[in-house]
Amino acid sequence: MRYCSTRGGVQGWDFRQVLFSGYASDGGMFMPETIPTLAPETLRSWAPLSYRKLVYEVCSLFIPEELIPRRDLEGLITDALSKFAVPDVVSIAKLKDGLSILELFHGETFAFKDLAMTCTVRFLEYFLQKESSRATILVGTSGDTGGAAICSARGLRGVDVVVVFPRGRITPVQEKQMTTNLDDNIHVFAADGTSDDIDVPLRRLFADQELVRQNGLMSLNSVNMARILVQLAHFLYAYLQLSGVEKTRPGDSLPVLEVVVPTGGAGNIAAGCILKHMGVPLKLVAMVNSNDIVCRAVQSGDFSMATSVKQTLAPAIDIQDPYNMERVLWLLSGKNGALVKQMLEEFQRSHRLPLPDALYKELSTVMSSGSVCDEGIVEAMRRCWEENHYLVCPHTAVAIWHHYHTPPRPGENRCCIATASPAKFQAAVQKAGLTLELPEALRALECKATRYTDLEVGEDWETRLRESIEAIASARASGSCFYSADKRC
Repeated sequence: MRYCSTRGGVQGWDFRQVLFSGYASDGGMFMPETIPTLAPETLRSWAPLSYRKLVYEVCSLFIPEELIPRRDLEGLITDALSKFAVPDVVSIAKLKDGLSILELFHGETFAFKDLAMTCTVRFLEYFLQKESSRATILVGTSGDTGGAAICSARGLRGVDVVVVFPRGRITPVQEKQMTTNLDDNIHVFAADGTSDDIDVPLRRLFADQELVRQNGLMSLNSVNMARILVQLAHFLYAYLQLSGVEKTRPGDSLPVLEVVVPTGGAGNIAAGCILKHMGVPLKLVAMVNSNDIVCRAVQSGDFSMATSVKQTLAPAIDIQDPYNMERVLWLLSGKNGALVKQMLEEFQRSHRLPLPDALYKELSTVMSSGSVCDEGIVEAMRRCWEENHYLVCPHTAVAIWHHYHTPPRPGENRCCIATASPAKFQAAVQKAGLTLELPEALRALECKATRYTDLEVGEDWETRLRESIEAIASARASGSCFYSADKRC
């Protein structure tokens, strides 16, 4: 298994190289050069498997045994997924009127990012220990990714984590999950801007190959292909549990499962597209909030940013640059790196891109999409509670709004993805007129000291982050720790 850039300038990388990377040197994102196919008999035989076992089977398709022997791979995944709050790591809630919700939020930070992040960090640690080397992880976050990265990597020898979050645009719980980690290897920056603003200097830093090489700079955003690989298992688990595939016989047509996905940076929907390409009959629905670029791309071929990012009740998907859509467009264009390079470079210059007719037609065939305003989010949260006494987070509400407004036909199978616990979004819960009791782990955050560095409007964020990354590496080389003078407790 080898990997290439979506923009055609890099080919033939192995899994270890891709794991320790961010964006490719040509600005693209890594994807497998060949996509394996899952035969119907394989799907039927995997139906009884646990979530952990499915993650192992999926990763085995993309990680060669000579890089991570199978016994080691199974041990890494088992260890990574050992501290979740439910026995099978994830769970499915079956509610009224055919509403099935795949709960992906039972990890330590109460969000789906814990699933892929814990596995990716174990893979990273495996290679670092073998090679006695170091890495600096650079992460931009719209809310949940930063906390999951910190939680998975805090205290690890050989790893420093630099996280940048949009100050004032995430919930207090999300912020505290980052700023209260005082481990020596954690470095948190609060930027006065949006998550899309943060992505701009991060892309430039990853494009500096000398900086990347000298500092072992890598990403744990869903830019990292390893995270996407693990996220394939979300969709596969849902399909095997809810489609009825286990009842089919050789020669039968495989049943279809519709999966409704709250979509921001589009990592989850990209994973769904890859699994669909592997032969799993999924009907994908990408649901967004008022930041509706994905919806406009799917419905009309208009892949263009709005003039600004709108703050909504679902802040983790307040994104106007859904960067993982580059992977989707590459896949649907027949792996046409030259076309993707031309399109995405134009998008990055002008923030506007009318999709070519053939590509738009393919995209609208592979998935549908809809957008939900804050009033719709509140409506879906209230209705789910009134009908089921089941509380959902505002991002999950974006998905179940689709269920309520487009009920499945008789015989259709549908699953809505629950990306986070409602406990992380108290303001949205209160807006819906509902209440909840915070878990003890989240209540405890209120009393903890914080430490972070401000990045102000008008500052050169790229230079500030570059200097910090280099200072961290210098401090580690001398056996000391680095803290910015701006950090406070």
